[in-house]
Amino acid sequence: MFKALVLELVGETVVPVVKEIAESFLTDGDLLVRVHYSTVNYKDGMAITGTGKIVRSYPIIPGVDLAGEVVESQSSTFKTGDMVVVTGFRMGELYNGGLSQMARVRSQWAIKIPPSLSTKRVMEIGTAGLTSMLSVLTLEEHGTVPGADVLVTGAAGGVGSIAVAILAKLGYNVSASTGRSSEERYLKSLGASEVIERYQLSEAVSRPLLSERWNGAIDTVGGTTLSNILLQIRYGGCVTSVGLAGGANFSTNVYPFLVRAINLVGIDSVMTTLPRRELAWNRLGEDLDPKYLESMVSYVALDDVVSVAEKIMNGKVRGRTVVDLTQ
Repeated sequence: MFKALVLELVGETVVPVVKEIAESFLTDGDLLVRVHYSTVNYKDGMAITGTGKIVRSYPIIPGVDLAGEVVESQSSTFKTGDMVVVTGFRMGELYNGGLSQMARVRSQWAIKIPPSLSTKRVMEIGTAGLTSMLSVLTLEEHGTVPGADVLVTGAAGGVGSIAVAILAKLGYNVSASTGRSSEERYLKSLGASEVIERYQLSEAVSRPLLSERWNGAIDTVGGTTLSNILLQIRYGGCVTSVGLAGGANFSTNVYPFLVRAINLVGIDSVMTTLPRRELAWNRLGEDLDPKYLESMVSYVALDDVVSVAEKIMNGKVRGRTVVDLTQ
């Protein structure tokens, strides 16, 4: 028996319960992993609070990522004792996720943790960090070079915080947008050169184009914010779309694409290929200064996850929340 957070459906209400379960609860996977750490992300917050249609069937263990030790393997790629990280692949949606002391996963989902990283450090970075690095890689591939002006929205959140830290370390001039003015000192400590209040990007405008301001952007917000960003990207620039905290729908026109030849690229950390993941994790080991993780990461026990999920949905969590499952 081991502890897990289980989501149950009672009528139309999602009820999260931390309880002891048996290994037989775990299904579908050729690797059995003793989970050391997991995290609480925005998608986890949605699943745990029953916001939106994240989970497909109940009961289920939420948690979109995990890091731990292989204790049983039916795969030739992994052996007992290997340290692995698993993110995405519909964990916590279609399949049991990482908010459990034990997890059964498919070997095709797992990556051996690079020697430079521990299971703890990997989850300090987590899905949010992977998403951030996938965005940075995309900006680079579309010609955004160090020294360029780059915007990060939702900058005080998990994806945003790590994106600011990575971009600043690489030599970009980072503008950080947030709805929490109290986080200005925090964001500048990560390397942001300026902090922009959210309302400056969230109010609808009627003009087909605005003055060119940034070479690139990583947008975690969506909605009207994304619409306004597209109108302010410089010629040939790139915007990555990674979130929808401000709404799933946005409205724009073709002028930024036809007149300024900008690129809008979606970032998916759930089903991205293993080679792409391996590249991103190796870059994270090189390009994310560990000292910044100390200021952006907090640690909780499994029993605290539900309250953290509620805070995430209310925009009251800074940076990353790591769940210690070794207790």
